[in-house]
Amino acid sequence: MLDFITKRSFGFNLLIVIAFFFLLALLFFSLLGTITKHGQQLTVPDVRGKNVKEAIATLEKMGFEADVRDSIYIDSIPPLAVWVQTPDRGAQVKVGRTIYLTVNKTVAPMVKMPDLEGLTFRSAEMMLKSMRLNVGDTIYRPDFATNTVLQQLLNGKRIKPGTPLPEGSNLTLILSSGTGSIENPVPDFVGLTYAEAREMLSASNLGPGTIIIDPSVSDTLNAYIIKQVPSRKNEIGDFNMVRAGESVDLWLSALKPVKDSVVHQPATQE
Repeated sequence: MLDFITKRSFGFNLLIVIAFFFLLALLFFSLLGTITKHGQQLTVPDVRGKNVKEAIATLEKMGFEADVRDSIYIDSIPPLAVWVQTPDRGAQVKVGRTIYLTVNKTVAPMVKMPDLEGLTFRSAEMMLKSMRLNVGDTIYRPDFATNTVLQQLLNGKRIKPGTPLPEGSNLTLILSSGTGSIENPVPDFVGLTYAEAREMLSASNLGPGTIIIDPSVSDTLNAYIIKQVPSRKNEIGDFNMVRAGESVDLWLSALKPVKDSVVHQPATQE
């Protein structure tokens, strides 16, 4: 073999090498279409909503590869259902193309309840949406700040900010409808405990205004109301009027006030 090469001139051997590489290149390019499956295209099917195992089986049967790329939690579809596919349905791709899937988690992640009280309904809705929480019912109650959140509830109970709860939870928001149009006499809070006064305020659709607490008070809820503004009656003895949604300022003391029950009669002339 060596003699065959060495007995030939350098130019001849060079031509042999060039011809050899030319044949290799010709063979490679002739098989390139088969290797890359040139011209063989398939239409990507729609596997969204299917269980991930079913989706992968469908794709592989049609000549695709499948890979779970990400996961997300959506409360409106079953666990392990395909939420997003890339490329999307209807795309024309080569045989053997990998279809990436995003599937729904089996367990909802936990998030911390935000503090919505005092926000406008629009701001509260956007904040809940960003945390993958939902607005369930909305209940309106008279109050000064129209369309702001007064309370946040979960399953009918008030929920504190920072409380862990599952993504997708439906929250009830109590919103302000503004003050009412009908005036009613101001309730008499003097002599009640602050806890009792709060219940009466809620029943009358009124809110606590400024709360002034005497230094002697150690238990706010059981402290007594000694003064309120507006008062029950005005200086001439007529009832003060208040509309639903307005507030009443209260003064608290550790001592229960003595309410005068004696009806004073005007003095008679001798």
